[in-house]
Amino acid sequence: MSDTPKVLVVFGAGTGLGASVARRFAREGFRVALVARRKHRLDALVEQLIGEGIDAAGFTADLSQPAGVPALIDAVRGRFGRIDVIEYGPISGEQSFAPATKLDAATLQKDSPLLLLTPVEVVRAVLPEWAERGDGAFLMTTGHTAVAPRPYMSGVGPLMAAARNWLYSLNGELADIGAYAGTLSIAAFIARSETGESAASAMPDQVGPLVDPDDLAQHYWDLYTKRDRIEQIHPRPTAG
Repeated sequence: MSDTPKVLVVFGAGTGLGASVARRFAREGFRVALVARRKHRLDALVEQLIGEGIDAAGFTADLSQPAGVPALIDAVRGRFGRIDVIEYGPISGEQSFAPATKLDAATLQKDSPLLLLTPVEVVRAVLPEWAERGDGAFLMTTGHTAVAPRPYMSGVGPLMAAARNWLYSLNGELADIGAYAGTLSIAAFIARSETGESAASAMPDQVGPLVDPDDLAQHYWDLYTKRDRIEQIHPRPTAG
């Protein structure tokens, strides 16, 4: 059995959740590939992680372009030799909630590649490797509106709900080859993230407490290692 260190790939890496997941898995000996669209921010994060002693490398990519996934996966393998765990959670200020009565096909068409089509292509690209090795994990981040839809908060929710539906089916199928798929449903904005900090600043009366991305990263580690559930919701919904 190979003693080559395992590799985590963070899709949509940023200073919030992506950085925390990278650090959490790196503590367990993982090497880390970080994928993001804006090169200057990505380079700064990679430099920071390397400074902390983490074997990390960045890959610039536009994840709203599913056709680019095979080349991206090849590039990561070219640098690290393997891919063991994927955390997929890109989001940007270009995606937002909208009333269901205002939603149109153009908006869904614009956002569907990033939130639905690209993760499907990512799994397709790594599946042969995972089937051959008999292991692997795909961890997907969704917002809580994918689980519990709410009036006036449609838009990204239907697309994340579709991806969540796919992931539930994927979980059962990957189990047959020894791999795993799970999702973390986040019911709050994330601290230290560009989107979370911006929302808290713009809507201080509407945005509740920001969640600590380190707590989210620990949930991902638990999902990956225990594999005893498909989904984790954080923070846990309160009764009523």
